[in-house]
Amino acid sequence: MAKVQPLPAAASPSPSPCSYSDGHQCQQAYTVWMKSLVFNGNGCTVFTADGEVAFRIDNYGCKGGREVFFMDRAGNTLIRIRRKGFGMFRRWEVCHVAGVEEEATPWFSVRRAKKGGAAVTMHGGAATCYRVDACCERKSDYRVISGGAVVAEVARKQTAAGIVLGEDVLTLTVRPEVDHLLVLGLIVVRGLMNRSL
Repeated sequence: MAKVQPLPAAASPSPSPCSYSDGHQCQQAYTVWMKSLVFNGNGCTVFTADGEVAFRIDNYGCKGGREVFFMDRAGNTLIRIRRKGFGMFRRWEVCHVAGVEEEATPWFSVRRAKKGGAAVTMHGGAATCYRVDACCERKSDYRVISGGAVVAEVARKQTAAGIVLGEDVLTLTVRPEVDHLLVLGLIVVRGLMNRSL
């Protein structure tokens, strides 16, 4: 019986320090384009620093739809976001999606907070708390805060020459040891709150 041998160390590709295999990676900058890749769709697209599509978000309906799907580049659903409740009781529930046959697992929910921010409640007894704080200077700029520390920042994207791009092109910087998928989910929820998706 033949054995499957691993590639020699010199020939095997070294693992990327910023791999997507787990939620915790090194600090990374993403470009978030608040446009869908689907013709006449509503959603946004997340690009890596290399300009490759990392994630895409679509709701396949009207702006501010009740259900949004967060997918990887191959179109596999990773997160489902649903709007629940009405008026001051409105919240967005975010669930992990393991597979087509399995029920989505509640992960966290988000409610509007004062001054354009958002409060996050984790499900399953997680002790970590998050909140989204808006910057007063520009409505597109905001921060994700956990335990008093800034773990992610969003701002309008600038070119290397210093030209500020449109309000629908953002730069997201996520700090090390933070679940990038969670932060990206919060960015999508904020877009839904502001009806920009």
